[in-house]
Amino acid sequence: MALSLIVLLGSFFLLMAINVPISISIGFATLLTMLLTIDFGPAAITMAQRMAGGINSFALLAIPFFILSGLLMGRGGIAYRLIEFAKVLLGRVPGGLAFVNVISCALFGSISGSAVACTSAIGSFMLPTMAKEGYDKNFSGALTVTASAAGMLLPPSNILIVYSLASGGVSIAALFVGGYLPGFLTLFALMVVVGIYAKVKGFPAGEAVGFRDGVKKTLDAIPSLLLVVVIIGGIIGGFFTATEASVIAVLYSMFLSMVVYRAVSLRDLPGILVKSVETTAIVMLLIGTSTAMSWMLSYENIPQAISQGLVGLSDNPYVIMMTINLIVLLVGLFMDMTPAVLIFTPIFLPVVTEMGMSPLHFGMILILNLSISLCTPPVGAILFVGCSVAKTTIQQMVKPLLPMYFAMFVVLMLVTYIPAISEFLPRYFGLY
Repeated sequence: MALSLIVLLGSFFLLMAINVPISISIGFATLLTMLLTIDFGPAAITMAQRMAGGINSFALLAIPFFILSGLLMGRGGIAYRLIEFAKVLLGRVPGGLAFVNVISCALFGSISGSAVACTSAIGSFMLPTMAKEGYDKNFSGALTVTASAAGMLLPPSNILIVYSLASGGVSIAALFVGGYLPGFLTLFALMVVVGIYAKVKGFPAGEAVGFRDGVKKTLDAIPSLLLVVVIIGGIIGGFFTATEASVIAVLYSMFLSMVVYRAVSLRDLPGILVKSVETTAIVMLLIGTSTAMSWMLSYENIPQAISQGLVGLSDNPYVIMMTINLIVLLVGLFMDMTPAVLIFTPIFLPVVTEMGMSPLHFGMILILNLSISLCTPPVGAILFVGCSVAKTTIQQMVKPLLPMYFAMFVVLMLVTYIPAISEFLPRYFGLY
């Protein structure tokens, strides 16, 4: 077992170090580890079977549809209208544009389900505007990145669907609803940081929005905001499943983008469809190879060994949970969210359920943990997107990121040790 673990981790990090794509790194590392105990022919067949089995899930059909709906929203002018609506809400207070940034990321993230799309769409509008008002571009970029990461907890988030698969079938509807309180709590913590910055740095107040203009911008944004109401309301009301909701999201976002806002034409559709296929292929390859690696770990009894080690470390559940959090935070520095969820859920879920924690609660902890890692170097995907949009470097952005990391970590501790934050809404609506 020790040799297998050394080969698996050693080959994985070596491939990552020479810039091999993470899905390929996971696949090759898994196959190489299999070859220690299995001949090449059976190993290759097993690898292919596990990869195919990993993506052979009805629930995963929701991912390509939510990806497509997110792309349609990004191109359909929805981000701009949500920003204008956020200005109506908080644009006039000191540091108003920074607050608008957070609210816009929350709204767009909850509609699109993609942190990368949120960073790109909101950042492309907000960062130039904030720069004109005198905001430091590194602060603005850091705020966009962390607010977009917090949006991963807000439905419809693809990573919640992936966790449902990895955990053995936790209700997607329960995960969707359960993500609201942790997600909004994280966004509130970031707004506290913004408030402190606004007072210390003397951020300017935004321009006042007249009553008539405010009503117009609110009415303009309502069709976009209704998407969340339709999706979550339909799931809670039992009108359709999460997978069916993803199809409705595509139809609704296409109607908004092409008919209501007229920002997408028929000529644009082929390019959007191709981009959605490319993104879906990347995600599914990650899921397939990560599922194979998860099987390889189980085959070598590595999860059981880690579980015994954690239990042997302490019988205090608070200490065990802090240890798990630190391990996931560390691993998240080097691994994308999707493979991390698929690999570490089978390892840590048996440990926490033995302590009496629900799989739903653990899912919120794991995803919030990895959301923090999304905006940390060296692998954080949205960190690179944020730097590109803000036209700055990671080194320059790290300083304003530090208080935002701290705020998110405080929320992580609250979510870890107060189960009601994750479980109250799903239980209230009878979903869990």
